[in-house]
Amino acid sequence: MTTATAPHPTVGHLLRTWRQRRRLTQLDLASSSQVSTRHLSFVETGRAKPTREMILHLSESLDVPLRQRNELLLAGGFAPAFPEHQLTDAPMSAISDAINRILDAHDPYPAVVVDRHWELVAANRAAGILMEGVAAHLLEPPANVLRLSLHPDGLAPRIVNLAAWRAHLLGRLERQVQATGDPVLATLLDELRELPGDDDGSEYHDALVVPMRCRVRGHELSMFSTTTVFGTPLDVTVSELAIETFYPTDERSAGVLRALQEGQA
Repeated sequence: MTTATAPHPTVGHLLRTWRQRRRLTQLDLASSSQVSTRHLSFVETGRAKPTREMILHLSESLDVPLRQRNELLLAGGFAPAFPEHQLTDAPMSAISDAINRILDAHDPYPAVVVDRHWELVAANRAAGILMEGVAAHLLEPPANVLRLSLHPDGLAPRIVNLAAWRAHLLGRLERQVQATGDPVLATLLDELRELPGDDDGSEYHDALVVPMRCRVRGHELSMFSTTTVFGTPLDVTVSELAIETFYPTDERSAGVLRALQEGQA
């Protein structure tokens, strides 16, 4: 007895899915991409086979991630256009060096590098201090920084404003799920929502940023985060990396972070 397998989605179906995910009508996409609505309709329904250049052009107009652009090309019968290297591969030496320089230069403030699923790729020394006391099972590779932040065996018990920080992280992840349709991120979002804690960000409705107020070695630190990505990536791995850097919101927190780095706190 053979088991039927679901047919692979066509390139037209995938393009329509991305268009709908971006909340665009065919007319919207036709206008932004300078492609006729008639031809776009034919592509989506399979009546017209798009060229490699057309797939890449529509992918650019739809802001499709590089990994999924390769999937669109494969569905259209073409070879992938974007390579995917490991950070340890020789062609990635300049990228790896830049990441290490950013991490080292950011000490004594915490900084981590994450991939598209928020899995930890690298961290500086200050981030290691921040993660002291976290349960070992949360640090086993691939360690997920969102799980590590919100899990009761992670940083959650030490985050003073957990409700606001949790609301911030879950809202950010929800927007990412909506933008990418990534099933791994959707599963992660469901998991994190089940963790104990309230989702109330009203405490900072008039603030410039939502800080993370966290206790470390008996000191309360207040920090806000920024995200850095590579501006013109042509490699799948590079396009999916993000550097999360934390900065103190006040001089007291800055002083504590410096003291922690020097072993004086």
